[in-house]
Amino acid sequence: MSDPVPRFGDRRGLRIGLLGGSFNPAHAGHLHVARAAMRQLGLDQVWLLVSPGNPLKAGMAMGSLEDRLGSARGIADGRRILATSVEAAWGTRFTADTVRELRRRFPRAQFIWLMGADNLAQLPRWDRWREIVRAVPVAVLPRPGEKRAALAGRAARVLRHLRVRPGRLTGPVGWAWLPVRENPLSATALRALSSGEPS
Repeated sequence: MSDPVPRFGDRRGLRIGLLGGSFNPAHAGHLHVARAAMRQLGLDQVWLLVSPGNPLKAGMAMGSLEDRLGSARGIADGRRILATSVEAAWGTRFTADTVRELRRRFPRAQFIWLMGADNLAQLPRWDRWREIVRAVPVAVLPRPGEKRAALAGRAARVLRHLRVRPGRLTGPVGWAWLPVRENPLSATALRALSSGEPS
C-alpha cells in the first residue's frame, strides 16, 4: 500500500472536503457526493477518508482496509479526488481525533467535513460530536428519505444557530444543507446485489 497521507495538502491554503466512511465498497454515490460538494462549495480537492473500522458499525461484515481503500482509489482521480487511509496511519479511531490531527498537520488548509443527511441524524452518537462541529464547518448532502429526520433530529436542533447558506460556509464554524440532487446508491444495496440477497 502506498503512502496513505495526501501530500501538498497545505499548499496555497487549499479548500478541502473530507468525506469519511467505510467505503465498503466505494461506489458512484460517493463520487456524486464528492463532485457535488466540489461544485457547490468551490473545493480544490475532496479526500476520501477510508476508515480502518467504524465504531458505530462494529459487528458488520467489513472488507479489509486494503480492499476498501482500493475501491475508493477506483473512484478517485488521484488529483482532485484522493483516497487515503490516514486514520490507520495515525492510529486515530474517532473523527474528532482525525480532524484535530489534520488541522495540526495542515494548518493552512481549509477543511470542510462532508456528510450525508443520515449522518446528521445520527451525529449525536459520534464521539465528541460537538467538538467536531467546532473544529470544522460541515456540509450536509441529501439522501433519499432522510431529510425530514435529519432536520428534525437533535443535532440540527442543537446546532440551528450555526446553520448558514452554502455560500457562507467559509468560517471555522457552521453547517449548511447543500441543495443537490439525491443519489439513491448505497454500499449496503451493492453488497446485497453482489451476494444475491434482497436489499
